[in-house]
Amino acid sequence: MASHSVTELTDRARDIFRLVVEEYLSSGQPVGSRTLAGARQVNLSPASIRSVLAELESRGLLAAPHTSAGRMPTEMGLRLFVDGIMQVAEPTVEERAAIERHLSQPGPIEQALEATTVLLSNLSAAAGVVMVPSREPRLAQMNLVLLAPGKALAVLVGEDGHIENRLLDLPPGLPASALEQATNYITAHLGGRTLTEAARVMGQEIASGRSALDAASRDLVERGLAVWSEDASQRPVLIVRGQANLLDESALGDIERVRQLLDDIENKQSISELLETAREADSTRIFIGSENRLFALSGSSVIASPYRDREGKVVGVVGVIGPTRLNYARVVPMVDFTAQSLGKLIG
Repeated sequence: MASHSVTELTDRARDIFRLVVEEYLSSGQPVGSRTLAGARQVNLSPASIRSVLAELESRGLLAAPHTSAGRMPTEMGLRLFVDGIMQVAEPTVEERAAIERHLSQPGPIEQALEATTVLLSNLSAAAGVVMVPSREPRLAQMNLVLLAPGKALAVLVGEDGHIENRLLDLPPGLPASALEQATNYITAHLGGRTLTEAARVMGQEIASGRSALDAASRDLVERGLAVWSEDASQRPVLIVRGQANLLDESALGDIERVRQLLDDIENKQSISELLETAREADSTRIFIGSENRLFALSGSSVIASPYRDREGKVVGVVGVIGPTRLNYARVVPMVDFTAQSLGKLIG
């Protein structure tokens, strides 16, 4: 795909091009010469406007979807607009306050991330997406409760207050004292550690003969930690919310594209791989249409920004997924502000 520079356009062509793109991003409809002739910024006859539109089309920046229709920007045109013409609009005071309020809610970090993803989706009228920091919870407490013969409930309480349960199969004839001993051991020796760290410490104590656990209790601790460690490694690292926003009125005329987009969004592994490419960016990245292989068929855009902890380490990515006619000038700074706010929360 050939690239163009804004400096290659005359002032008149640049003004017409900007108006076409802005009107298209606002309405989602091709823009005709009559609409442009009525704009106060344009002091040209309809014939002159059509001549400029034809020039922009010959450069590959605009396209006419139908013979008698107006023009709409191509992916190349959108890239030129985003890189060289667009003037971003900072998030409003209300939008900033809403984002910060959602992030300040008490509870597990995943809960705050999900709430923020929903909010970002609503503010952008697209699908919100966030990659959760790849981290294991730190143990505050782990209880093993006998439910029935051969069944126990492992209750893990993280330091962040998050509580989850898992079922464990017990060997026949296991005494109740083994569960109590295992629970006491975990509370006394493994609290404050991640699951991986806890399993390593447990293994070292067993290998050195320093573990005071009997064989049955030791087996319970090992298997309990193994269940949690496996679960943590398979824990979804991606939160996507707001897919329904993609089914607006303008989507009805292009339902196949929207169906393809929704199918793409269901492929969370591929989205994670795409967002990984934004991790090394210094600021918000914009992927338009076929610029990324995942959304090439649906002709969709992704706006994504990495967020960092206080040490400057990238811990995740936040963004939106939607049609190429996203309001880039508004959404880009919104995603950037959300990433900065997430960084403050992660610490």
